[in-house]
Amino acid sequence: MLDPVLARLTALHPKLIDLTLERVRCLLDCLGNPECRLPPTIHVAGTNGKGSTVAFMRAMLEAAGWRVHVYTSPHLVRFNERIVVAGTMLSDRALLALLEECERVNRGRPITFFEITTAAAFLAFSRTPADVLLLEVGLGGRLDTTNVVEHPVITAITPVTRDHMQFLGDTLAEIASEKAGIVKPGVPLVLGCQEEEARAVILAKAAVASAPVLDDWRVVQGVFHGRRLTLPLPKLGLTGAHQTGNAGLALACLEGFDLPEEALVRGLETVRWPARLQRLSDDPEIWLDGGHNAAAGRVLADWLTGQAARFDLIVGMLDTKDRDSFLAALVPHVARTMTVPVPGSAASVSAEMLAETARAAGMDASAAPNIKTALQRLGSVRPVLIAGSLYLAGAVLAERCILPG
Repeated sequence: MLDPVLARLTALHPKLIDLTLERVRCLLDCLGNPECRLPPTIHVAGTNGKGSTVAFMRAMLEAAGWRVHVYTSPHLVRFNERIVVAGTMLSDRALLALLEECERVNRGRPITFFEITTAAAFLAFSRTPADVLLLEVGLGGRLDTTNVVEHPVITAITPVTRDHMQFLGDTLAEIASEKAGIVKPGVPLVLGCQEEEARAVILAKAAVASAPVLDDWRVVQGVFHGRRLTLPLPKLGLTGAHQTGNAGLALACLEGFDLPEEALVRGLETVRWPARLQRLSDDPEIWLDGGHNAAAGRVLADWLTGQAARFDLIVGMLDTKDRDSFLAALVPHVARTMTVPVPGSAASVSAEMLAETARAAGMDASAAPNIKTALQRLGSVRPVLIAGSLYLAGAVLAERCILPG
């Protein structure tokens, strides 16, 4: 019932991505500007770690009893995952009504899928009371549809690295400039750890906007040090040393919200965010990660370095990603590699082509038609990491009937 509407909305524009704010502003005007009736909003941009940072914030806020709206993308298994209203994922019926309302009001005008579905999310958020909205940028920042929200209470930028270069620019400075487009006059900007080239661009944008920059938080030997808060971090609910930085950024964003320390600790411990070094099974030992760019490859390499056993790798990637850099980071840390297509994606690199790339990087690699066959061919000699694409991760979770919480 929901899928036909989503398919119709996809057909309203010839491009999946066409960065501009004009079309969505027109639609939102016709809908009565729901983006102006949102709860206090924390707007999060960046390359890697956006979703994890949002997940940490949500977990801590909800542990304190707050009602939280959340907007993230892409989804893994069901589109509904993108829109959480006051702590609850929208039902098919509620989402269908919102999408059809936006479709009627749009009257067939060209608009991208992300634009019209974001408008539906804003409608939902404007009609249900909540204490805060956690709003994740879809792509970039300056021209991302979410940037129609003009008065967030906080903006945040996670580490900026090279990704989506066909849309955001060829250099790290150009990409950082697009991400920094979410900076608003006078609104505090909480900054994650950045390469110096990106940091300089972001600070310059913040200075022009007279936006206070909160970048003096630190996590040292497992202790968060902020402007007001010092908190020893518990064992985090998300795996990987890189999650310490995401947790620290989330804490820095929430410092001014007067949350009890016990709620902060409980949220950090209980947070869940699927397909981010998610352990799927113990016997055989299988891990799943949606990482797909060079920075994610380095994060996975660091994690693999600390594991007791060597891993086998199953990887599938889209042709828009830098597969050479992603795989190069993993070469010293995996034994055998099986490449697979990303199910249902026209942009998938073929398993055979990806295997060639892996072999050229120095991997012992061969192609398989799907995840099941790849697992069968690898056997259970070593633990397995499945990675390379959030879309591949979503397909794995769908097949296993594991839905995000």
